[in-house]
Amino acid sequence: MGAATVSGHCAPGFDGVREAFERNFSEHGDVGAAVAVTVDGEPVVDLWGGHADAGRTRAWQRDTLVNVYSTTKGMTALCAHLLVDRGELDLNAPVARYWPEFAQAGKQDLPVRWLLSHRAGLV
Repeated sequence: MGAATVSGHCAPGFDGVREAFERNFSEHGDVGAAVAVTVDGEPVVDLWGGHADAGRTRAWQRDTLVNVYSTTKGMTALCAHLLVDRGELDLNAPVARYWPEFAQAGKQDLPVRWLLSHRAGLV
């Protein structure tokens, strides 16, 4: 572990975010990362640091590309439940009701709830 170079900016009042971000490297072993926060549409935190590879040969840059994998799961669940609350989405309905093309390859009866609970067996 150890100190990593952290670049970017924090608006006044967000110094604690920078400190926590730096601790991810010095205390928790992060190799490289970035974080950005906006408040009311204004950027208040834009930080990046560490390395873009496990060998620590390439510094993390402001525009380093990364896979985000599951970061949308929370927002997807929130949006789906808002639609359920509004009566616009039935969790027990087949996905194909809302997305007809999904019915291919034997998936015609797969319910929406199985997608949201990761029980559909799909990649």
